[in-house]
Amino acid sequence: FPYIKMGRSISGFRVNNTKGKFSPFDDHIFVGDYTLSVIMRATTEEINGVWQGACYPFREGLSTGIMHVEFSPQGQFIAGGFTTNRQWPVRGEKPFALDRLDWTGVTPFEIQEINIRPDGFLLTFTKPVDAKVAAQLDCYEIETYTHIYAGFYGSPEVDHTKPKITKVEVADDGLSARVYVDEIKAGHIHDFHLPKMKSVDGDALLHTRA
Repeated sequence: FPYIKMGRSISGFRVNNTKGKFSPFDDHIFVGDYTLSVIMRATTEEINGVWQGACYPFREGLSTGIMHVEFSPQGQFIAGGFTTNRQWPVRGEKPFALDRLDWTGVTPFEIQEINIRPDGFLLTFTKPVDAKVAAQLDCYEIETYTHIYAGFYGSPEVDHTKPKITKVEVADDGLSARVYVDEIKAGHIHDFHLPKMKSVDGDALLHTRA
């Protein structure tokens, strides 16, 4: 997970097997984070025998440092954890807590999933996009970077590049967009930012990064 941008101390995780009881994100992996007190989600795919995938923000503002997550039989999402007295920074203020998230049944406008293609990416959305907006190349911002693998703690982002977006094809149903780029940087994180994206109803994305 990209450090700080998408978590800082990844902890418990569970696959959403609630079959539609919790969010429109069936089979996504829901992941807690201790330091930032957030929940993220992730999707995976096997490409040429190698597992890789994408991660997305989900919810922030939880009560404490998240250590474990679980789905109830009713499809509720439970996140539990605590803070320590070891001066490890935790965003949530409570010394320990159980937080429960219930889905209202309302589908948010989100990036559902990102999948790689030989010449770019397929972005799927939870609601149809505005085809005119989504067809614009400047609706998509992509940058890449990687990290230094070393014995010290953490690493700066290194080797930044900005792939050139050459073409965008929006599906007839508006639920996906095929984004073509001039180069996919192997071994690099591809950071997506879609601040201009709109749904067919004019809504902005709830989370613009993935």
